[in-house]
Amino acid sequence: MTSAERLEQVKNAVLPVLAGHFGSDTFSITEHRNELSVTVPRERLLEVADVLKNTPSLHFDMLKDVCAVDWNRRKQRFELIYNFWSLDFNYRLRVKCFTEEKAPHVDSLVPLYGSANWYEREAYDMHGIIFDGHPDLRRMYMPEDFLDPVSGEPLYPLRKDFPMMGIPGSLPLPERKP
Repeated sequence: MTSAERLEQVKNAVLPVLAGHFGSDTFSITEHRNELSVTVPRERLLEVADVLKNTPSLHFDMLKDVCAVDWNRRKQRFELIYNFWSLDFNYRLRVKCFTEEKAPHVDSLVPLYGSANWYEREAYDMHGIIFDGHPDLRRMYMPEDFLDPVSGEPLYPLRKDFPMMGIPGSLPLPERKP
């Protein structure tokens, strides 16, 4: 089966189910390199993931990854990209949602997919996106006290406005030996 045929198969399986549950005006679709992406409002993300996982004709039983993108100057600054896989049907699907900078909250998918635990913690640690309902949302790479030494605000190193050379004094570095 070609990748174009696979795309049509995924579209024919996924889109009627989502339209039946949420209405076709609730989501938008894009295609890139013969793969399907569905963009949903962040308030509906958990519901959409539940339908994708628990509809027998889809059975997206694996969450392979969650990526965060910082668009910096957009009103909806952060884009979250969820990569789902259906082992039964060999379907791949990207689900996207956006959240703003001032209140970057999205529902956690940990209740549906245990693998979301680490992915969401990484997006929180690096971008500052808060996943409501996450059982243990804390930093995983940076220390819990990784704060701006002047303002005391938390720092998130993958945000576009984070200085490329870091913030002097924000993280103690080991002494350099001659």
